[in-house]
Amino acid sequence: MKVTRSMFHRYRQQDAADTKARNVIVKMKERSRRDARMMEAIKGGSLPYTPVVMSWISRKLEKPASKLTPEDIAKLTS
Repeated sequence: MKVTRSMFHRYRQQDAADTKARNVIVKMKERSRRDARMMEAIKGGSLPYTPVVMSWISRKLEKPASKLTPEDIAKLTS
C-alpha cells in the first residue's frame, strides 16, 4: 500500500501528539524540582541574586528583574 501525503501528515501529527503527551509529564516534574531549587536559593541569599534566580523570580512575579524589590521577593517566599 502506498503512503500518500495526507497519510504521512496524519502519522506525523500522531507521533507529535504522543511525544508531547510523554514530555509533558517529564517537564512538570522538572518544573517542580526547579521551583524548589530556586526557592531554596532565595531563602539562602539576598539581593542581588544570580541571573538565573533573578530571571526565575521575574517570570514568577511577571515583573522586570530591574524593578524587583525585597518586598516583592518576600511576597513570593511567604
